[in-house]
Amino acid sequence: MSFDFDQLELVDVSRSFGRRKALSHVSLTCHAGEIVGLLGPNGAGKSTLLSLVSTLLTPSAGEVRYGGRTAADIGAGLRSRLGLLAHDLHLYPELTAQENLTFFGELYGLSDVPARVLRALALAGLSDRASDFVSGFSRGMRQRVALERALLHGPRLLLLDEPFTGLDDASGRALIGRLKELRADGRLVVLATHDLDLAAEVLDTAVILRDGKLVAVQAQTGALRSQYRTSLHQAGSLKPKA
Repeated sequence: MSFDFDQLELVDVSRSFGRRKALSHVSLTCHAGEIVGLLGPNGAGKSTLLSLVSTLLTPSAGEVRYGGRTAADIGAGLRSRLGLLAHDLHLYPELTAQENLTFFGELYGLSDVPARVLRALALAGLSDRASDFVSGFSRGMRQRVALERALLHGPRLLLLDEPFTGLDDASGRALIGRLKELRADGRLVVLATHDLDLAAEVLDTAVILRDGKLVAVQAQTGALRSQYRTSLHQAGSLKPKA
């Protein structure tokens, strides 16, 4: 049986790059069936946190645990349970939508790749554009292909870095709908975003970072913009005077 988990934990996690501390003593627990947002200004540590959870980076201190176990404990089987959509969508523009998904399905070593690809295209609302080159797609269409590519292998945990960037209103609404479907399906979604209005509609929990430190965790996101501003203001007022 393949590895699975229903809880993600960051336990006193720090990450440094030379003298620069990108994350400092962050502790956080997330559960399957939740959409968790990472909020904060540029340089707050959002992308670093996603890279640590995706195993692209390792912590300088502390642990990232998946169902109570670390990536080192679990081994290679962990990555089959992770899906990542970076800001760079990593699609091949010279291939069609179907060819892109087929390539990644075969790279993952999946069974029934043709059937999985057809279903992914249907979920993306792009069945009628399957044979079109990705180079001719809008940002929103490419985003939909890339999202289904990240989900093709059925990961438990989906990580998204600024997924609303460059999307028009219709594409943003479509993404929100797809994220809600994933939550209902028991996935754990962690996304970094600057779009507070869209985030407020879909997040179960908002994690606010500043200067690599966790300054607030908001379980209620209805008034997210005011909560965000208040948390950053309070965090700023606590910084030592020069």
